Amino acid sequence: MLPPNHPPALSLLTHPYGSLIPVTGGKRQLRSDGRGPGSALVWCLRTGAHEHDISVVRDRPGGLALIVVLPPGSAPASDARLLTTVDSVRPAAVLPFHPEPDVDDLAALLRRPPEDLAVEVTDYVAWRGLKLDRETVHLIRRIVALSADLRSITALCRSLYMSRRALGRRFVARGLPVPSHWLHFARLLRVAIRLQNTEDSVLAAGFEVGYPDAFSLSNQMVRLTGYRPSDARAFLGWEWLVEAWLRREADEGALAPDLTLDILADPGAAMVLGLRSPVGMVAESVPDTLPSQGSPEKAAG
Repeated sequence: MLPPNHPPALSLLTHPYGSLIPVTGGKRQLRSDGRGPGSALVWCLRTGAHEHDISVVRDRPGGLALIVVLPPGSAPASDARLLTTVDSVRPAAVLPFHPEPDVDDLAALLRRPPEDLAVEVTDYVAWRGLKLDRETVHLIRRIVALSADLRSITALCRSLYMSRRALGRRFVARGLPVPSHWLHFARLLRVAIRLQNTEDSVLAAGFEVGYPDAFSLSNQMVRLTGYRPSDARAFLGWEWLVEAWLRREADEGALAPDLTLDILADPGAAMVLGLRSPVGMVAESVPDTLPSQGSPEKAAG
């Protein structure tokens, strides 16, 4: 446990969320200890934002959420430089100063649903290196927003006033996962957030977004992310699940080569997330019904 009133500037909050782990080994420690699902980096700005800490926070592994605790006093509200720095590192939550942040409170923040899921998802994937033009950002946000009500790519295309082929080609041409995968992953992400914030059963949570039974939901979650609904409930937050999905897509060759190199740059990270290798080997749990990059079926989404 951390000594009272003297938390380090950086610490890790990991499952099962019983205590904070001081980060004394910098980026190397984050690569080894911060890769687990449902983890968060807690940055206490007790004495301000120091360059070394900023570098560690900015280069943290994908999927590692960030919680910022502001310095004491009222100064931060008028410190434009500090606020700009904090905003640039994509915090999941920003807290007023507390001498010893409570672990239960931090865990509650980590599981808290995003105010705007569609915006948060596009901001995250852009932070991870996916190159999105304005129109594609708009389309992804529409897909994520519509995932609360739509169940099929046909219904999605109808809502977007685009043909299935035109929509699919736009995504594949930009080296992105096909629209149907965005839609179904967004549905799964909604289920994960609901499971973490309610006592609903997997069946009830899945039914809200159109899954007929718990088996269908679990099967699709494993196919797209490598995780089960029980994992999605236990491991808090949502960024780690987006990261798991991106890595699965990269491992399947569904991302452009340069994006794949970025996402799968760390072989150890790929193994932590249940992938066989970072060089395009197909994960065992992904069925043949998911078409390969460049096929007519894939282009159509």
